[in-house]
Amino acid sequence: MQHAQPQRKFRGKNKAPKWTKPNDGMVSVIALPLAVTDPADLDRLEKLFGATWSIKRAVQRDARAKVDAYWAAKHERDRDGAKSVRQRLGLSREGLERCAYKHLEDAGHLKHHASKALAMHIADEVWNGVSRHLFADTTGKRHGRPKVGRWHDFTRIPGRARSHTTANKWETFRLVGTLHGHATAYTDSGQHDLRQPRRMPKPSLPDGKVPTGKTTASGKPAMRKATWWDHTGPLALVFTGGPASARGDLVLPVRIPQGPGQWDRVQHFLAGPGRWHKVDLVRRRKASAPGGWAYEAHLMVLGPGYASPAVQQMRRQAAALDRIGGVDGNVSNLSVVSFPASLDPAEGVPESSEIVLTEEERARLEKAAKKRRGRARALERSRRATNAAQYGMSKRQARRAERRATKGLLEKTVTVPGGARDARKDRVPKQAFRRDRLSANYRELRARQAEAAASAAEHRRHRARAVAREIIAVHGPHLTVEDCDIRAWYRLWGKRLSQTTPGMLTKALEIECQATGGRLVRASTWSTALSQHCLCGERVTKTLRDREHKCIACGLVGKRDLVSAALAAFVDLADPDDPKTATLDSAQSRHAQITFGEGLEEALCESTTPCQNTPRGAGRVAVPRQRVTSAHRTAARRDRATPDERRPVRDHAGAPAPRLGCIPQLPPW
Repeated sequence: MQHAQPQRKFRGKNKAPKWTKPNDGMVSVIALPLAVTDPADLDRLEKLFGATWSIKRAVQRDARAKVDAYWAAKHERDRDGAKSVRQRLGLSREGLERCAYKHLEDAGHLKHHASKALAMHIADEVWNGVSRHLFADTTGKRHGRPKVGRWHDFTRIPGRARSHTTANKWETFRLVGTLHGHATAYTDSGQHDLRQPRRMPKPSLPDGKVPTGKTTASGKPAMRKATWWDHTGPLALVFTGGPASARGDLVLPVRIPQGPGQWDRVQHFLAGPGRWHKVDLVRRRKASAPGGWAYEAHLMVLGPGYASPAVQQMRRQAAALDRIGGVDGNVSNLSVVSFPASLDPAEGVPESSEIVLTEEERARLEKAAKKRRGRARALERSRRATNAAQYGMSKRQARRAERRATKGLLEKTVTVPGGARDARKDRVPKQAFRRDRLSANYRELRARQAEAAASAAEHRRHRARAVAREIIAVHGPHLTVEDCDIRAWYRLWGKRLSQTTPGMLTKALEIECQATGGRLVRASTWSTALSQHCLCGERVTKTLRDREHKCIACGLVGKRDLVSAALAAFVDLADPDDPKTATLDSAQSRHAQITFGEGLEEALCESTTPCQNTPRGAGRVAVPRQRVTSAHRTAARRDRATPDERRPVRDHAGAPAPRLGCIPQLPPW
């Protein structure tokens, strides 16, 4: 007789008041390198990433199948509703979490490495991508069909946030120790500077008993066994392992950042353990590290990030500036022009800035591009040498083989064929690239390439932040920029746009404006057409290759980008959150032109504020020469002309709004 299986019970909803993050939910993150030198710890980390990747891949496949079934059930959705179909398929956050639990329980070996909490958070990440596909955002757009990721792209295992209402509750990765104990251990009680060795010793679990703060029935102090929560020594990351693990806790020493100005930043994040919120385990490619990966603990802290005293002083001074400004983002430069908010010459003069690549930056970029091309060629040679049967000989190699055969010489083996890959008639390779054999040298070189790319990306982000701070310090935090689609620029100018990074500069400027107390608002190009107007209100039609502004009506001559930035300062928005409501106030711009006179003309002809990214003759050649479509001012040195400006897409910039009529033509002063 078979007994009925008992029904599984799950924890219900929490009846206590929901805890909310302080400071309006503001959080910040610090990356803490982990000193993984023990081969046993390295093996456990690799197996941990392998186990969590197996769970994520299985959940992604389940989610993909559920999505396909959801879209296939059109008649059921029309009859019963979309929500009913999603509930039947289990296409929800809770449903994917149940899938992750089932995969963890069915595969017994995964329990030795991953825990249930990790599986739940992996499923939550998968659901975030699925929800962006099922439900449209505020603009009505949805993401594409969810895909199954790749192993080398799986670099983060999300941890679970600690409980701020229950003491000593941190279920996944937890950071133990104190900053004071870490500094005491590695400065010899303050006798010398901080010295963290390459092989850092692992702290041991505290032993003995500690008082609980309560008393027993007999009046004696109650005691309990010491745990990791009582550890006050050097910092370390602790993970208890899976539910079936018998290898004990995984303890990884933490190496805090060192260097000039780093101690204040470390104190900001690590001095208060009560603000620690969550720890994610992250790996990044590093060829020199054992196994090819370097591991880090990304600690999320409740509260804002660190800002140095110099940056805080700069922001206070910038917040006190009563100025209005405009920004013109271009393919090869960033132009900024600002005026006093009252348009009174006694309170200030017009200021202009141009941010372009310096000669040193261009030389560094060309050197990095040369190294990148060399690595790409080395990778291709390695792949061809390891998979020679998948490639044919080049024309030169074929001619040499014919000459040797004509002379009666032995056939020479070609180790690196230079011809095309063997493919079918429709040019599809007979063997997929993912099935190729890869040598150890290939994998190491690929890791170095990924490491160099990550370093270059971090350098671009650092440059963008530094430039944004310089702009805010001069022009203030109240700026206006045209609402442009950077993706269209990439379609026209290609990867060369990644050298100047106009989108990254604009985003960094927006973040810095918010941190200073202002805002960077976006104006539609359809209703303003800043590049086609003059400060006097007259329309001056220009193509993209025309880089100089010349107005016949008022006689104003200046750089096209600086004139557009000056006009952006006089854009009014009925709704600051909607770029379509932008209109150009020609009366104010004409008033500023008459008021500032020659000072404004000088600002529109050349940059008036020195900047580390603005060399002499800024804006002349901002992007290196190319064979095809290039940035402006290089049309005479290219094979074909730069394409003229195109009308903006209605779906992006919005329908044209009724523009204010131009004021009657005023005579020049």
